Amino acid sequence: MAFSEHLAGRTREILAARPGLEEKKMFGGVAFLLNGTMTCGILQDDLVVRVGPAQYQSSLAIPHTREFDITGRPMKGWVVVAAAGVATEPQLNWWLKQGVAFALSLPEK
Repeated sequence: MAFSEHLAGRTREILAARPGLEEKKMFGGVAFLLNGTMTCGILQDDLVVRVGPAQYQSSLAIPHTREFDITGRPMKGWVVVAAAGVATEPQLNWWLKQGVAFALSLPEK
């Protein structure tokens, strides 16, 4: 499964200044980890964001989002944002801030 190199590049550019950032190929895409905790990833043309359980339902109410489900069981606390939901820099920045905030709320691995 290929992933959008363009979206990965935009994501990389925004997150690059963060200390503790690591990039890994995962689940047929690319994932971005902060201090060992996955914050977001790119699958095909979509952004996958770890928003956490408290923000999960409200995140799913935002246009262009859906549950993250690659195994037949949705992963609670994770949302998929379609390309239309991250088409602009402010949109992508907003989603990445959600993922970073949740990752930073967890202990370092």
